[in-house]
Amino acid sequence: MLIDVWKRFEGLLPSQTVTIATVAAINTDGTSSLTTPEGGTLRAIGTSVGVGANVYVQLGRILGPAPTLPTYNLTV
Repeated sequence: MLIDVWKRFEGLLPSQTVTIATVAAINTDGTSSLTTPEGGTLRAIGTSVGVGANVYVQLGRILGPAPTLPTYNLTV
């Protein structure tokens, strides 16, 4: 029996990435405009969290509120 170690390793990784973003605006079409910590912008489905709050985003949908934690930028 041949075991593919790489396939087993990939099975441990999450299938879809969850991103944290800040709500910049709530739109009338049921979406929210978001800003990522890196400065990028995106639009996601959902209006359950107010402007200025952090949210979890996955597959273009807001999953819910995210905590506001301090961030640090390090250059290596």
